[in-house]
Amino acid sequence: MKIDVVTIFPDVIETVCRHSIVGRAQKKKIAGIKAHNIRNFTPSPHQSVDDYSYGGGPGMLLMAEPIFRAVESITGKGARSVRKKIRVILTSPQGELFDQQKAKELAKEKRLIIICGHYKGVDERVRESLITDEISIGDYVLTGGELPALVIIDAVVRLLPGVLNREESYKSDSFYDTLLDCPHYTRPVRFRGMTVPPVLLSGNHSEIERWRKEKALEATFFKRPDLLKNGRLSGEDGKFLRALKRKNGKGGK
Repeated sequence: MKIDVVTIFPDVIETVCRHSIVGRAQKKKIAGIKAHNIRNFTPSPHQSVDDYSYGGGPGMLLMAEPIFRAVESITGKGARSVRKKIRVILTSPQGELFDQQKAKELAKEKRLIIICGHYKGVDERVRESLITDEISIGDYVLTGGELPALVIIDAVVRLLPGVLNREESYKSDSFYDTLLDCPHYTRPVRFRGMTVPPVLLSGNHSEIERWRKEKALEATFFKRPDLLKNGRLSGEDGKFLRALKRKNGKGGK
């Protein structure tokens, strides 16, 4: 996968992407991530990329021309044809909330372009003519779109085949199958009076898997019951949840 990031802070993107799983993916040539400085595409002699909004009001707005020129330079295509073939993402508080399902969807693409919003956002003509997806990572205010872009990159790249040592590593993550993850333990068996659940030491793999699934269901029931509405649950899962509800009351709290 190739990911191009259009930003006014390319060093932020490139520095983080050199490390950990994303850095490993690049070394393996599974992913290639490049940050492009919007200031390199402005006709302004002072490298200005922002201006005041028409109609007045506080804050500055990223101008359309540098962004259009950046995307056209990256792709070698005119703006109108870019989004017919490439997913162009704008990090924006107006976007759909990013989740694991969106990460899996984007991981199927061969190329992504991420435009990092900043200041009061971008000229609306960018949204109208370039963007295929608007994505938000939460209902809070950040200084710019670089951190959301890095969140998207990390979540997507780790799903690419060959990035993790074992596919099961990400399939057991929280949210992969809409459930939260189960508890995990490592050595020592006993620590300050606390012990590892005996079933995990039993060597009985079917019982271990059953325990993990029940604990994942339990964690989701108490912490994120909203996830259960769209979860892929088996008959046994439903039976366990009904028993859990009866034990803890209808609300489960």
